[in-house]
Amino acid sequence: MLLQKKTGLSQGCLGSKADPMHDGAIVIPLFETIADLRNAPVIMGELFALPGIGKLIEHQGNEQEVMLGYSDSNKDGGFLMSNWELYRAELALVALFKQHGITLRLFHGRGGPTYQAILSQPPGTVDGQIRLTEQDEVIASKFANAEIGRRNLETVVVATLEATLLPHENSPSQLPQFEAAMQTLSDSAMAAYRALVYETPGFTDYFFSSTPIAEIAELNIGNRPASCKLQDRTKRKIEDLRAIPWGFSWGQCRLLLTGWYGFGSVVSAYLDSASSDAERGKRLTMLRKMYKTWPFFQNLLSNMDMVLAKTDLAVASRYAQLVSDKKLRKTVFELIVAEHQRTCDVLGEITGKRDRLSDNPLLAWSIKNRFPYLDPLNHLQVELLKRHRAGDQNVRLRRGIHLTINGIAAGLRNTG
Repeated sequence: MLLQKKTGLSQGCLGSKADPMHDGAIVIPLFETIADLRNAPVIMGELFALPGIGKLIEHQGNEQEVMLGYSDSNKDGGFLMSNWELYRAELALVALFKQHGITLRLFHGRGGPTYQAILSQPPGTVDGQIRLTEQDEVIASKFANAEIGRRNLETVVVATLEATLLPHENSPSQLPQFEAAMQTLSDSAMAAYRALVYETPGFTDYFFSSTPIAEIAELNIGNRPASCKLQDRTKRKIEDLRAIPWGFSWGQCRLLLTGWYGFGSVVSAYLDSASSDAERGKRLTMLRKMYKTWPFFQNLLSNMDMVLAKTDLAVASRYAQLVSDKKLRKTVFELIVAEHQRTCDVLGEITGKRDRLSDNPLLAWSIKNRFPYLDPLNHLQVELLKRHRAGDQNVRLRRGIHLTINGIAAGLRNTG
Protein backbone atom coordinates (compact mmCIF):
# COMPACT_ATOMS: atom_id res chain seq x y z
CA MET A 1 0.00 0.00 0.00
CA LEU A 2 2.89 2.35 0.79
CA LEU A 3 4.50 1.50 -2.54
CA GLN A 4 1.29 2.38 -4.38
CA LYS A 5 1.07 5.64 -2.45
CA LYS A 6 4.68 6.54 -3.26
CA THR A 7 4.25 5.83 -6.98
CA GLY A 8 0.96 7.70 -7.26
CA LEU A 9 -1.22 4.64 -7.90
CA SER A 10 -3.36 5.35 -4.84
CA GLN A 11 -4.61 8.66 -3.49
CA GLY A 12 -5.32 10.07 -0.05
CA CYS A 13 -4.14 9.00 3.39
CA LEU A 14 -5.13 6.22 5.76
CA GLY A 15 -7.25 7.56 8.62
CA SER A 16 -7.84 10.95 7.01
CA LYS A 17 -11.50 12.01 7.08
CA ALA A 18 -10.89 14.83 4.61
CA ASP A 19 -8.89 12.76 2.12
CA PRO A 20 -9.26 8.99 2.78
CA MET A 21 -7.06 6.57 0.84
CA HIS A 22 -8.68 5.19 -2.31
CA ASP A 23 -7.98 3.81 -5.78
CA GLY A 24 -4.89 1.72 -6.48
CA ALA A 25 -4.73 -2.07 -6.79
CA ILE A 26 -6.36 -4.20 -4.11
CA VAL A 27 -3.73 -5.55 -1.71
CA ILE A 28 -4.18 -9.29 -1.06
CA PRO A 29 -2.55 -10.73 2.09
CA LEU A 30 -0.95 -14.16 1.57
CA PHE A 31 -0.70 -16.78 4.32
CA GLU A 32 1.51 -19.77 3.51
CA THR A 33 3.40 -21.40 6.38
CA ILE A 34 1.85 -23.27 9.32
CA ALA A 35 2.56 -20.26 11.57
CA ASP A 36 1.06 -17.88 8.98
CA LEU A 37 -2.14 -19.91 8.74
CA ARG A 38 -2.54 -20.08 12.51
CA ASN A 39 -2.02 -16.32 12.82
CA ALA A 40 -4.13 -15.34 9.79
CA PRO A 41 -7.29 -14.30 11.71
CA VAL A 42 -5.24 -12.31 14.25
CA ILE A 43 -3.31 -10.50 11.51
CA MET A 44 -6.46 -9.72 9.53
CA GLY A 45 -8.17 -8.51 12.70
CA GLU A 46 -5.26 -6.16 13.36
CA LEU A 47 -5.45 -4.93 9.77
CA PHE A 48 -9.17 -4.16 10.08
CA ALA A 49 -8.45 -2.21 13.29
CA LEU A 50 -6.03 0.19 11.57
CA PRO A 51 -7.42 3.71 11.05
CA GLY A 52 -8.77 4.16 7.54
CA ILE A 53 -8.72 0.49 6.51
CA GLY A 54 -12.50 0.25 6.95
CA LYS A 55 -13.04 3.13 4.51
CA LEU A 56 -10.57 1.62 2.05
CA ILE A 57 -12.40 -1.72 2.10
CA GLU A 58 -15.70 0.14 1.69
CA HIS A 59 -14.22 1.71 -1.45
CA GLN A 60 -13.42 -1.84 -2.66
CA GLY A 61 -17.11 -2.76 -2.49
CA ASN A 62 -16.85 -3.96 1.11
CA GLU A 63 -14.90 -6.97 -0.10
CA GLN A 64 -11.43 -8.22 0.80
CA GLU A 65 -9.48 -11.06 -0.82
CA VAL A 66 -7.14 -13.35 1.12
CA MET A 67 -4.75 -15.82 -0.52
CA LEU A 68 -3.87 -19.15 1.07
CA GLY A 69 -0.68 -20.95 0.03
CA TYR A 70 -0.46 -24.75 0.11
CA SER A 71 3.14 -25.65 -0.67
CA ASP A 72 4.92 -23.85 2.19
CA SER A 73 2.67 -25.29 4.90
CA ASN A 74 3.12 -28.73 3.33
CA LYS A 75 6.91 -28.37 3.42
CA ASP A 76 6.70 -27.17 7.04
CA GLY A 77 4.51 -29.89 8.49
CA GLY A 78 3.54 -32.50 5.91
CA PHE A 79 0.39 -32.84 3.84
CA LEU A 80 -2.02 -33.86 6.64
CA MET A 81 -1.08 -30.97 8.95
CA SER A 82 -1.05 -28.57 6.00
CA ASN A 83 -4.58 -29.45 4.85
CA TRP A 84 -5.93 -29.32 8.39
CA GLU A 85 -4.39 -25.93 9.18
CA LEU A 86 -5.80 -24.55 5.90
CA TYR A 87 -9.25 -25.83 6.89
CA ARG A 88 -9.03 -24.22 10.34
CA ALA A 89 -7.71 -20.93 8.96
CA GLU A 90 -10.58 -20.73 6.47
CA LEU A 91 -13.21 -21.23 9.18
CA ALA A 92 -11.54 -18.65 11.43
CA LEU A 93 -11.38 -16.10 8.60
CA VAL A 94 -15.05 -16.66 7.72
CA ALA A 95 -16.03 -15.97 11.35
CA LEU A 96 -13.83 -12.85 11.53
CA PHE A 97 -15.12 -11.37 8.26
CA LYS A 98 -18.71 -12.09 9.28
CA GLN A 99 -18.11 -10.27 12.57
CA HIS A 100 -16.84 -7.22 10.67
CA GLY A 101 -19.53 -7.39 7.98
CA ILE A 102 -16.96 -7.74 5.18
CA THR A 103 -17.26 -10.12 2.22
CA LEU A 104 -14.40 -12.62 2.07
CA ARG A 105 -13.07 -13.98 -1.20
CA LEU A 106 -10.54 -16.77 -0.77
CA PHE A 107 -7.77 -17.15 -3.32
CA HIS A 108 -6.42 -20.73 -3.25
CA GLY A 109 -2.86 -21.25 -4.44
CA ARG A 110 -3.41 -24.93 -5.08
CA GLY A 111 -3.48 -27.45 -7.91
CA GLY A 112 -5.14 -30.80 -8.36
CA PRO A 113 -8.73 -31.84 -9.20
CA THR A 114 -10.91 -28.75 -9.01
CA TYR A 115 -14.50 -29.94 -8.59
CA GLN A 116 -14.06 -32.00 -5.43
CA ALA A 117 -11.59 -29.49 -4.01
CA ILE A 118 -14.21 -26.71 -4.14
CA LEU A 119 -16.98 -28.90 -2.70
CA SER A 120 -14.70 -29.98 0.16
CA GLN A 121 -14.15 -26.41 1.38
CA PRO A 122 -15.48 -25.65 4.88
CA PRO A 123 -19.06 -24.29 5.11
CA GLY A 124 -19.30 -20.58 4.35
CA THR A 125 -15.92 -20.27 2.62
CA VAL A 126 -17.35 -20.45 -0.91
CA ASP A 127 -20.00 -17.75 -1.03
CA GLY A 128 -20.76 -17.24 -4.70
CA GLN A 129 -17.11 -16.78 -5.62
CA ILE A 130 -13.71 -18.40 -5.36
CA ARG A 131 -10.33 -17.79 -6.96
CA LEU A 132 -7.86 -20.56 -7.87
CA THR A 133 -4.42 -20.89 -9.38
CA GLU A 134 -3.64 -23.44 -12.09
CA GLN A 135 -0.29 -25.21 -12.09
CA ASP A 136 1.90 -24.40 -15.07
CA GLU A 137 2.22 -27.96 -16.32
CA VAL A 138 -1.57 -28.47 -16.73
CA ILE A 139 -2.58 -25.14 -18.29
CA ALA A 140 -2.11 -26.38 -21.86
CA SER A 141 -3.98 -29.64 -21.26
CA LYS A 142 -6.89 -27.81 -19.60
CA PHE A 143 -7.24 -24.72 -21.77
CA ALA A 144 -5.34 -25.05 -25.08
CA ASN A 145 -8.42 -26.63 -26.65
CA ALA A 146 -11.48 -24.34 -26.60
CA GLU A 147 -14.00 -27.11 -25.88
CA ILE A 148 -11.93 -28.65 -23.10
CA GLY A 149 -11.27 -25.17 -21.68
CA ARG A 150 -15.01 -24.45 -21.64
CA ARG A 151 -15.66 -27.78 -19.92
CA ASN A 152 -13.07 -26.99 -17.22
CA LEU A 153 -14.55 -23.54 -16.62
CA GLU A 154 -18.05 -25.04 -16.42
CA THR A 155 -16.78 -27.49 -13.80
CA VAL A 156 -15.48 -24.62 -11.65
CA VAL A 157 -18.77 -22.69 -12.01
CA VAL A 158 -20.90 -25.73 -11.14
CA ALA A 159 -18.78 -26.58 -8.07
CA THR A 160 -18.92 -22.96 -6.89
CA LEU A 161 -22.71 -22.88 -7.26
CA GLU A 162 -23.13 -26.19 -5.45
CA ALA A 163 -20.82 -25.21 -2.59
CA THR A 164 -22.68 -21.88 -2.23
CA LEU A 165 -26.27 -23.12 -2.49
CA LEU A 166 -26.17 -26.47 -0.73
CA PRO A 167 -27.44 -26.02 2.87
CA HIS A 168 -24.69 -25.93 5.47
CA GLU A 169 -26.86 -27.92 7.86
CA ASN A 170 -26.01 -30.94 5.68
CA SER A 171 -22.70 -31.08 7.53
CA PRO A 172 -22.07 -34.44 9.25
CA SER A 173 -23.85 -34.77 12.60
CA GLN A 174 -20.59 -35.96 14.18
CA LEU A 175 -18.55 -33.04 12.82
CA PRO A 176 -17.16 -31.98 16.26
CA GLN A 177 -15.88 -35.53 16.86
CA PHE A 178 -14.48 -35.67 13.31
CA GLU A 179 -12.62 -32.39 13.80
CA ALA A 180 -11.24 -33.54 17.16
CA ALA A 181 -9.94 -36.75 15.55
CA MET A 182 -8.38 -34.74 12.71
CA GLN A 183 -6.61 -32.50 15.20
CA THR A 184 -5.12 -35.54 16.94
CA LEU A 185 -4.03 -37.12 13.65
CA SER A 186 -2.68 -33.82 12.33
CA ASP A 187 -0.44 -33.18 15.34
CA SER A 188 1.01 -36.69 15.15
CA ALA A 189 1.42 -36.53 11.37
CA MET A 190 3.47 -33.35 11.60
CA ALA A 191 5.76 -35.04 14.14
CA ALA A 192 6.16 -38.11 11.89
CA TYR A 193 6.89 -35.98 8.83
CA ARG A 194 9.41 -33.77 10.60
CA ALA A 195 11.07 -36.82 12.18
CA LEU A 196 12.01 -37.94 8.67
CA VAL A 197 12.68 -34.64 6.92
CA TYR A 198 14.23 -32.48 9.63
CA GLU A 199 15.45 -34.94 12.28
CA THR A 200 16.86 -37.95 10.39
CA PRO A 201 20.68 -37.62 10.26
CA GLY A 202 21.88 -37.26 6.68
CA PHE A 203 18.41 -36.77 5.18
CA THR A 204 19.47 -33.50 3.54
CA ASP A 205 22.31 -35.30 1.71
CA TYR A 206 19.92 -38.08 0.71
CA PHE A 207 17.43 -35.62 -0.78
CA PHE A 208 20.00 -33.59 -2.73
CA SER A 209 21.60 -36.77 -4.12
CA SER A 210 18.48 -38.81 -4.93
CA THR A 211 16.45 -36.09 -6.65
CA PRO A 212 17.29 -33.69 -9.51
CA ILE A 213 16.80 -30.62 -7.26
CA ALA A 214 20.15 -29.06 -8.30
CA GLU A 215 19.32 -29.56 -11.98
CA ILE A 216 15.79 -28.20 -11.49
CA ALA A 217 17.36 -25.05 -10.04
CA GLU A 218 19.12 -24.50 -13.39
CA LEU A 219 15.83 -24.38 -15.31
CA ASN A 220 14.48 -21.01 -16.42
CA ILE A 221 11.23 -21.42 -14.53
CA GLY A 222 9.75 -19.86 -11.41
CA ASN A 223 9.90 -16.34 -10.10
CA ARG A 224 12.50 -17.07 -7.40
CA PRO A 225 15.60 -19.24 -7.11
CA ALA A 226 15.06 -22.78 -5.71
CA SER A 227 17.51 -21.87 -2.95
CA CYS A 228 20.19 -19.29 -2.41
CA LYS A 229 22.70 -21.88 -1.16
CA LEU A 230 22.39 -24.85 -3.53
CA GLN A 231 25.92 -24.58 -4.90
CA ASP A 232 27.64 -24.80 -1.50
CA ARG A 233 27.26 -28.39 -0.24
CA THR A 234 28.27 -27.40 3.29
CA LYS A 235 25.41 -24.89 3.57
CA ARG A 236 22.60 -26.90 2.02
CA LYS A 237 19.50 -27.05 4.22
CA ILE A 238 15.95 -28.24 3.61
CA GLU A 239 14.79 -25.08 5.40
CA ASP A 240 16.40 -22.88 2.74
CA LEU A 241 14.63 -24.56 -0.18
CA ARG A 242 11.62 -22.98 -1.85
CA ALA A 243 8.51 -25.08 -1.37
CA ILE A 244 7.65 -25.59 -5.06
CA PRO A 245 11.04 -27.08 -6.11
CA TRP A 246 10.91 -29.25 -2.96
CA GLY A 247 7.61 -30.86 -3.96
CA PHE A 248 8.51 -30.89 -7.65
CA SER A 249 11.71 -32.86 -6.94
CA TRP A 250 9.86 -35.63 -5.11
CA GLY A 251 7.59 -35.98 -8.14
CA GLN A 252 10.55 -36.36 -10.49
CA CYS A 253 11.91 -39.39 -8.60
CA ARG A 254 8.40 -40.89 -8.43
CA LEU A 255 8.10 -40.89 -4.63
CA LEU A 256 5.75 -37.85 -4.43
CA LEU A 257 6.48 -37.96 -0.72
CA THR A 258 4.81 -34.60 -0.01
CA GLY A 259 1.37 -36.02 -0.86
CA TRP A 260 1.21 -38.96 1.57
CA TYR A 261 4.11 -39.30 4.01
CA GLY A 262 3.07 -39.57 7.67
CA PHE A 263 -0.51 -40.71 7.15
CA GLY A 264 0.14 -44.44 7.55
CA SER A 265 2.12 -44.30 10.78
CA VAL A 266 -0.20 -41.87 12.58
CA VAL A 267 -3.42 -43.68 11.65
CA SER A 268 -1.85 -47.02 12.59
CA ALA A 269 -0.75 -45.57 15.93
CA TYR A 270 -4.20 -44.01 16.47
CA LEU A 271 -5.91 -47.37 15.91
CA ASP A 272 -3.36 -49.52 17.74
CA SER A 273 -3.28 -47.28 20.83
CA ALA A 274 -6.92 -48.16 21.55
CA SER A 275 -7.42 -49.82 24.93
CA SER A 276 -9.23 -52.82 23.47
CA ASP A 277 -10.24 -54.44 20.19
CA ALA A 278 -13.72 -52.98 20.64
CA GLU A 279 -12.28 -49.48 21.05
CA ARG A 280 -10.09 -49.99 17.99
CA GLY A 281 -13.20 -51.00 16.07
CA LYS A 282 -14.98 -47.82 17.18
CA ARG A 283 -12.09 -45.64 16.01
CA LEU A 284 -11.95 -47.38 12.64
CA THR A 285 -15.72 -47.02 12.26
CA MET A 286 -15.42 -43.29 12.90
CA LEU A 287 -12.65 -42.92 10.31
CA ARG A 288 -14.86 -44.75 7.81
CA LYS A 289 -17.76 -42.41 8.62
CA MET A 290 -15.44 -39.44 8.16
CA TYR A 291 -14.56 -40.74 4.72
CA LYS A 292 -18.18 -41.38 3.71
CA THR A 293 -19.88 -38.26 5.12
CA TRP A 294 -17.27 -35.48 5.45
CA PRO A 295 -16.27 -33.91 2.10
CA PHE A 296 -13.04 -32.50 3.56
CA PHE A 297 -11.74 -35.91 4.67
CA GLN A 298 -13.06 -37.63 1.55
CA ASN A 299 -11.19 -35.19 -0.71
CA LEU A 300 -8.05 -35.55 1.43
CA LEU A 301 -8.00 -39.33 0.98
CA SER A 302 -9.00 -39.07 -2.68
CA ASN A 303 -6.02 -36.80 -3.42
CA MET A 304 -3.70 -39.11 -1.48
CA ASP A 305 -5.04 -42.10 -3.43
CA MET A 306 -4.22 -40.32 -6.70
CA VAL A 307 -0.68 -39.44 -5.54
CA LEU A 308 -0.04 -43.04 -4.42
CA ALA A 309 -1.22 -44.26 -7.83
CA LYS A 310 1.58 -42.23 -9.43
CA THR A 311 4.20 -43.39 -6.93
CA ASP A 312 6.59 -46.12 -8.09
CA LEU A 313 9.02 -47.53 -5.52
CA ALA A 314 10.92 -49.55 -8.11
CA VAL A 315 11.69 -46.44 -10.15
CA ALA A 316 12.43 -44.49 -6.95
CA SER A 317 14.96 -47.15 -5.92
CA ARG A 318 17.01 -46.31 -9.03
CA TYR A 319 17.18 -42.67 -7.89
CA ALA A 320 18.24 -43.88 -4.43
CA GLN A 321 21.29 -45.45 -6.11
CA LEU A 322 22.51 -41.91 -6.78
CA VAL A 323 23.24 -41.63 -3.03
CA SER A 324 26.88 -42.65 -2.62
CA ASP A 325 26.63 -43.41 1.12
CA LYS A 326 25.21 -46.95 1.09
CA LYS A 327 24.25 -46.93 4.78
CA LEU A 328 22.41 -43.61 4.47
CA ARG A 329 20.71 -44.78 1.26
CA LYS A 330 19.47 -47.98 2.91
CA THR A 331 18.32 -46.26 6.12
CA VAL A 332 16.29 -43.49 4.51
CA PHE A 333 14.84 -45.50 1.63
CA GLU A 334 13.70 -48.26 3.98
CA LEU A 335 11.95 -45.66 6.18
CA ILE A 336 10.10 -44.34 3.12
CA VAL A 337 9.17 -47.82 1.84
CA ALA A 338 7.84 -48.87 5.25
CA GLU A 339 5.72 -45.72 5.54
CA HIS A 340 4.43 -46.22 2.00
CA GLN A 341 3.24 -49.72 2.90
CA ARG A 342 1.58 -48.53 6.11
CA THR A 343 -0.16 -45.71 4.23
CA CYS A 344 -1.52 -48.02 1.54
CA ASP A 345 -2.70 -50.48 4.21
CA VAL A 346 -4.61 -47.97 6.35
CA LEU A 347 -6.04 -46.20 3.31
CA GLY A 348 -7.48 -49.51 2.17
CA GLU A 349 -8.78 -50.24 5.67
CA ILE A 350 -10.64 -46.91 5.82
CA THR A 351 -12.01 -46.81 2.26
CA GLY A 352 -12.53 -50.55 1.83
CA LYS A 353 -10.65 -50.37 -1.49
CA ARG A 354 -7.27 -52.06 -1.75
CA ASP A 355 -6.54 -51.06 -5.34
CA ARG A 356 -5.52 -47.50 -6.17
CA LEU A 357 -8.21 -45.34 -7.81
CA SER A 358 -10.71 -48.20 -7.90
CA ASP A 359 -13.55 -45.66 -7.64
CA ASN A 360 -12.13 -43.55 -10.49
CA PRO A 361 -11.40 -46.03 -13.31
CA LEU A 362 -11.04 -43.30 -15.95
CA LEU A 363 -8.25 -41.57 -14.04
CA ALA A 364 -6.67 -44.94 -13.21
CA TRP A 365 -6.69 -45.80 -16.93
CA SER A 366 -5.22 -42.40 -17.84
CA ILE A 367 -2.36 -42.71 -15.35
CA LYS A 368 -1.63 -46.34 -16.27
CA ASN A 369 -1.39 -45.42 -19.95
CA ARG A 370 1.20 -42.73 -19.19
CA PHE A 371 3.60 -45.15 -17.45
CA PRO A 372 5.08 -46.61 -20.68
CA TYR A 373 6.19 -43.06 -21.54
CA LEU A 374 7.10 -41.94 -18.02
CA ASP A 375 9.19 -44.90 -16.89
CA PRO A 376 11.78 -44.71 -19.72
CA LEU A 377 12.15 -40.96 -19.05
CA ASN A 378 12.86 -41.68 -15.39
CA HIS A 379 15.49 -44.31 -16.21
CA LEU A 380 17.05 -42.02 -18.79
CA GLN A 381 17.12 -39.17 -16.30
CA VAL A 382 18.96 -41.26 -13.70
CA GLU A 383 21.63 -42.20 -16.26
CA LEU A 384 22.06 -38.60 -17.41
CA LEU A 385 22.27 -37.38 -13.81
CA LYS A 386 25.04 -39.90 -13.11
CA ARG A 387 27.09 -38.66 -16.06
CA HIS A 388 26.47 -34.99 -15.28
CA ARG A 389 27.44 -35.38 -11.63
CA ALA A 390 30.54 -37.37 -12.61
CA GLY A 391 31.82 -34.25 -14.35
CA ASP A 392 30.47 -34.46 -17.90
CA GLN A 393 29.68 -30.84 -18.78
CA ASN A 394 28.40 -31.52 -22.31
CA VAL A 395 25.73 -28.96 -23.17
CA ARG A 396 23.59 -31.62 -24.87
CA LEU A 397 23.72 -33.74 -21.71
CA ARG A 398 22.40 -30.89 -19.60
CA ARG A 399 19.75 -30.18 -22.22
CA GLY A 400 18.73 -33.86 -22.06
CA ILE A 401 18.29 -33.67 -18.29
CA HIS A 402 16.09 -30.61 -18.62
CA LEU A 403 13.97 -32.30 -21.30
CA THR A 404 13.41 -35.34 -19.06
CA ILE A 405 12.36 -33.05 -16.21
CA ASN A 406 9.86 -31.37 -18.51
CA GLY A 407 8.54 -34.71 -19.84
CA ILE A 408 8.10 -36.30 -16.41
CA ALA A 409 6.28 -33.22 -15.12
CA ALA A 410 3.96 -33.28 -18.15
CA GLY A 411 3.23 -36.97 -17.60
CA LEU A 412 2.58 -36.72 -13.87
CA ARG A 413 0.60 -33.49 -14.34
CA ASN A 414 -0.21 -32.02 -10.89
CA THR A 415 3.32 -32.31 -9.53
CA GLY A 416 4.01 -29.07 -7.67
